[in-house]
Amino acid sequence: MKTKKFTILHSNDMHGDFLAEIKAGENKMVGGLSLLSGYINKVRKEEENVIYVISGDMVQGSLIDFEYKGISTMEIMNYLAPDVVALGNHEFDYGLPHLLFLEKVANFPIVNANLYITQYNKRLMLPYLIINKAGFDILFTGVVTEKVIDALRQDKLISSFVSLEEASREIGVISNAYKNDDIDLTIVLTHIGFESDIELAKLLDPQWGVDLIIGGHSHTILEKPEEVNGIYIAQAGVGTDQIGRFDILVDDDTNSIVDMKWQLIPIDDSIAEPDRELEKYINTFKESIDRKYNTVVCKFTKRATHPSREEETELGNIIADAFAEISETDVMLAGSGSIRIKEMGPLVTLKDIMSCFPYDDALTRHLISGSKLKRIFNHIMRIENRNGEGECYQTNKKVKAVYNERLRSIELLEIDGKAVEDDLFYKLCIQSYHLNNSKAYLNISNEELIESGKSKVITTSAQEVLLEYLRNHQNLDGKIEGRLVYKV
Repeated sequence: MKTKKFTILHSNDMHGDFLAEIKAGENKMVGGLSLLSGYINKVRKEEENVIYVISGDMVQGSLIDFEYKGISTMEIMNYLAPDVVALGNHEFDYGLPHLLFLEKVANFPIVNANLYITQYNKRLMLPYLIINKAGFDILFTGVVTEKVIDALRQDKLISSFVSLEEASREIGVISNAYKNDDIDLTIVLTHIGFESDIELAKLLDPQWGVDLIIGGHSHTILEKPEEVNGIYIAQAGVGTDQIGRFDILVDDDTNSIVDMKWQLIPIDDSIAEPDRELEKYINTFKESIDRKYNTVVCKFTKRATHPSREEETELGNIIADAFAEISETDVMLAGSGSIRIKEMGPLVTLKDIMSCFPYDDALTRHLISGSKLKRIFNHIMRIENRNGEGECYQTNKKVKAVYNERLRSIELLEIDGKAVEDDLFYKLCIQSYHLNNSKAYLNISNEELIESGKSKVITTSAQEVLLEYLRNHQNLDGKIEGRLVYKV
């Protein structure tokens, strides 16, 4: 039996988490790319056969990333020198043409098997990569979440096999076409969420030889990998506070893993020396950002938090109320995922606001019936949507919605203390991203939203609206008021 040990390090959903922070209650630095790079460098020195992979969403989430439209992120990622990377949904945030530019900036390969240029039936990205390490051949391929299609919905040139069944068949195509007798290990990099990874593993034919699924998107923290259909599935949470590590023994004769150990390694200053060169490089971006954005905009009465996108939050209430006031609407649905930080204030700078809400999206207002409004709330508050992968919302202070989890429906929907009536009409304001994907996210079609003939673009820049609102409203607190209630 000819075996060889490999160490596979993996990150996902880094979201521009470049800088280390002091951990609450402890006197040590946690996370940040400098410490992460230091640990990767340390492992590369200690172990003989190391591969580092990233399963999507390198970009978006920091002001450094936003200011340079992801170019800074790709340049910084070049310092980490990943061996292979997969696309996440946020790689498309600056548009498809810009993504193709970012790919050229990257010194590392980006793999994806299921995005196609429709007219020519050609894959958009490199569909697979074979890495030869210590005489062993390791095949990588990647698939993406349906949210990528949401971002590209207006682009008719691009299509994708996005259902799990279709994605699994694409993996089969790659395996059948390129997995010969010399392929010792097959790894799929996904960005579809942990639960979907499990379902995907069930669909894969064992003869295709997939050994590992390394995923992202749902920000899942694991104690150990899931094993499904003979495939190990892992993910490494979110950000740079941790990194996943596989230490595996591969048999060249059977092309299989004969021994496996996985750990979720916390990244702090006790585990490795920071990469000082990378730190200096990141600081060149940080200094420029600080000079431009460190002006005080307003002050909250206290720090406002946004711990979870699935629940009503203090910061979410402030933002939803700001948008509701400018749009003069009955119901504001602000995407929880648009709020990219966990807390803000009490002193709020321009840098804080741009980091918090980096999406410069339009706001549109629509006149819809009470029955349709109830349908929307039944959809967005359902249990299945609150799984770390759904599209959740914050709402304004006029609204109170109570969802009965036992009955699986809303039992109360009020506006200004009055029950919503099916036959009355109400003003609903949403971001254009959610308008473009209203059927999937809100369970209501574009045609239904605009059929009253009274739809209106309120602003082309929600970001500017938020900034002006906060400049003119001091001492906000965003307290939790029971706007969204889940009754067990």
